[in-house]
Amino acid sequence: MTKSPTTLRQQLMWVSYIVGVLLVIEAVNMLTGRFFNQYSIYPRELEYVGFIFTAPFLHANFSHFFSNAVTLSIFSVLLLQFGGKRFIEVTLWLMVATGLLVWVFGRPSFHLGASGIIYGYFGYLLLAGFLSKRIFLMTISVVVVFFYGGMVWGVLPSHPYISWESHLFGFLAGLVLAYLLRSKA
Repeated sequence: MTKSPTTLRQQLMWVSYIVGVLLVIEAVNMLTGRFFNQYSIYPRELEYVGFIFTAPFLHANFSHFFSNAVTLSIFSVLLLQFGGKRFIEVTLWLMVATGLLVWVFGRPSFHLGASGIIYGYFGYLLLAGFLSKRIFLMTISVVVVFFYGGMVWGVLPSHPYISWESHLFGFLAGLVLAYLLRSKA
């Protein structure tokens, strides 16, 4: 996986590897009674700040994993249209920015799951295509608005067990990254 994926087949392989790793982590976590979930983000507790790098790989249950895996797969393929390097760059920045913002501003509760990254991809994909002024990438933004525009409601508090903070900060971080990286698109 050192070479940037240029064909759809290569991109699907990258996404398969990512989801495969998440599935293995989910299976081991499930078999160990959710042992790994202790490596989630807990806001403003210093010993949990480093878990901004592990929390996106952990899920509360299989249903949580599955719903994230589907959307993560779709958005990953769309983001890979901007290039493999851009995909990695955006993913790492989203992990750090979303994780730190949740750690600083989140409710005093454990926050885990890939949805912060997913919402970051959502924000990035909404804006980056339009800012690129390239027809193909603008089409991706339009498709994301059309099929996934309703996701924007997920940034609001709706359920006590859903980290809407991850959704909100991921979405905002994605928009900011799209703007900051616009000249490179």
